[in-house]
Amino acid sequence: MQTLAVDIAATFVDDAAALVTGLGRTLLKFAMAPIDRIANACDIAGVLAERRATFRMWRANRGHSRRDSRRFSLLGRLSPFRHLAHLT
Repeated sequence: MQTLAVDIAATFVDDAAALVTGLGRTLLKFAMAPIDRIANACDIAGVLAERRATFRMWRANRGHSRRDSRRFSLLGRLSPFRHLAHLT
């Protein structure tokens, strides 16, 4: 059994990792913006737009199945067993 202190510490670490990941994605998007503009200007055949559309469709289908599995969680993010969700 985990104690409350361990659960709070694990939650803090999870939140800190999510914050760092989000900030990293934002910085990467900001740094890559000029390169993306050049790539879009040079994309004559529309390959990049087609690839993005395919990726969005794949990601939407993947996210939908995750939402279905989370719907049955009793406590959601507050559950002490949320780290074991991949085992079900």
